[in-house]
Amino acid sequence: MEDTLRNIKLGVTGLAGALTAVFGWMGWLVLLWAGCMGADYLTGTLAAARAGQWSSQKARDGLWHKAGMFFVAFTALVLDTLISLVTRNLPVVNLPFEYRFLLTPLVLCWYVVTELGSIAENALAMGAPCPAFLQKALEVAQAGLEAAGEGGKGE
Repeated sequence: MEDTLRNIKLGVTGLAGALTAVFGWMGWLVLLWAGCMGADYLTGTLAAARAGQWSSQKARDGLWHKAGMFFVAFTALVLDTLISLVTRNLPVVNLPFEYRFLLTPLVLCWYVVTELGSIAENALAMGAPCPAFLQKALEVAQAGLEAAGEGGKGE
């Protein structure tokens, strides 16, 4: 049992190291998002169980929702990669800066903030108090990310 736990720790650490080595700070953002998705799923399950409303169908729907989020993030990554390739290799497209990633970090941050809001809602449903300033901070962060994605200014 101890060897199994050690191997799991080594695998998780290796995966995190590889992800961050390849993607840099965005790798940490992906890990943060994955952790928030897991925490949201867990707190949603606990909140539903506490209310006596847990069902395997709703749990599966939650997993499908999480899978869909992965494909949206993947779409943003592919589009960022495409834009980067076009701006680096087509001489008619000349930007005053090097385009690497824009959409992917915005999508990931948007998802992290959304997951944090859901975690806070689930905690409320479990009976935990949530300070109003935290709820307001999540709303402001969400609005700021929306505005950044649309090229405007947030609150």
